Amino acid sequence: MRESMRFEDLANADVAIWGYGREGRSVLAALRRRFPQQPLTLYCKPDEAVVARQRNDEHLRVLDASPDAAALSAHGIVIKSPGVSAYKPEILAAQVRGTRFTSGTALWFGENPDNRVVAVTGTKGKSTTTALIAHGTRALGARTALAGNIGLPLLDLDGQHADLWAIELSSFQTGDAGPVELGVVVSLGEEHLDWHGTRERYVGDKLKLADVSRMLLVDGESPLLMQRTAAHVQRRTFDDTRGWHVADGFIRYGDNEIFQVSDLPLHGMHNAHNACAALAAIDLLGLDARAAANSLSTFKPLPHRLTSLGVRDGVAWIDDSISTTPDAALAALESLRGRPVTLILGGHERGLDWTGFAQTLRVRPAHAVVVQGAAGRRIANTLRDAHVECMVVQADDLADAVARAKVATQPGGVVLLSPGAPSFDQFRDYAERGRAFARLADFDGDAIGEITGLGIA
Repeated sequence: MRESMRFEDLANADVAIWGYGREGRSVLAALRRRFPQQPLTLYCKPDEAVVARQRNDEHLRVLDASPDAAALSAHGIVIKSPGVSAYKPEILAAQVRGTRFTSGTALWFGENPDNRVVAVTGTKGKSTTTALIAHGTRALGARTALAGNIGLPLLDLDGQHADLWAIELSSFQTGDAGPVELGVVVSLGEEHLDWHGTRERYVGDKLKLADVSRMLLVDGESPLLMQRTAAHVQRRTFDDTRGWHVADGFIRYGDNEIFQVSDLPLHGMHNAHNACAALAAIDLLGLDARAAANSLSTFKPLPHRLTSLGVRDGVAWIDDSISTTPDAALAALESLRGRPVTLILGGHERGLDWTGFAQTLRVRPAHAVVVQGAAGRRIANTLRDAHVECMVVQADDLADAVARAKVATQPGGVVLLSPGAPSFDQFRDYAERGRAFARLADFDGDAIGEITGLGIA
């Protein structure tokens, strides 16, 4: 966990900001509201530096470079963006020399220790679950903030009031959180090994949320989660037949049928489980979850999550660009069981294990698999080593993959982009990848839109 601090701790200190993406911009804006003339240093990418210099901030030194240990050690405090790994050698060396590290997320929590917070994390499903919680509590009349990793930095809502804060946290941010009334861990697999270094460290960092949560909600069907959170004295579960779970086509509470899964405007059984997590969270917050369940039918699905783009020449096209793990790709494929699916896999290489994915595909093969991007060759080799009984085609990049998928898919089939890997080898983020996929398939990529409901309502 990074050191807890407040903005008052930054006054008159030698402060640097590392990264000028969405989070870095939010941090700088918050600092300037409080300290308009305090000298600051910004380390960022060259394209970000161009944007930063347009501020014409005479008290901001912009350096278009990644700082080394010596540069970091020259500052008293560094506010680091989430995407910069906390385990970088230069950070560890600077910490030994006395530099203190924090983040925008940590600063928000430091300023708001008494806010009522439900914080959600997980390898997959965290964004949808967080949005479902906000949707349900708003339907009950609670003024709810929806923010965090889902697409709105917490400091963008600096100084604003809400009855409840529904906050999504990535594994990069869980160590910056606290205190939290309710922590929710919807799933726990393997991801971001390039940031965390090892799977065990990833799991440990995810579960830092449990350390700061007065109550903890986890998936009762996950042996790993149940084992690793057994010591939490206020642990509760969903996907438990005594509480909120899915059975026989219904979201149920115990033996009571509450909501028909077919009426949920979300594809895939995994999203029915996300809805259970959201309703269980609302219950634990002391609100009427059964009444909130009535609002599920009006929930607007988040973009790039099994988003149906339409049909071209008899072929259906589905954008699941948010998928960045093998498990997420399997869940997407499972949601289309019984249909001939050409699955597009691959992207940024993070060294994740595709063996389990390949074994599942061997039992339930797709119509075809097209692999692309930096991770494509290794995925293809894993599938072939497992003797998967479907066509495996190797493409250079996403454009080539879409072209090959068009050839491989007959009318009545589906082309599914569920890459199981991040986008950074070719795109800025998963949303840019999803829009590119839509355009390559002859749809309007800009029509997909952004996440709705962010902010306070």
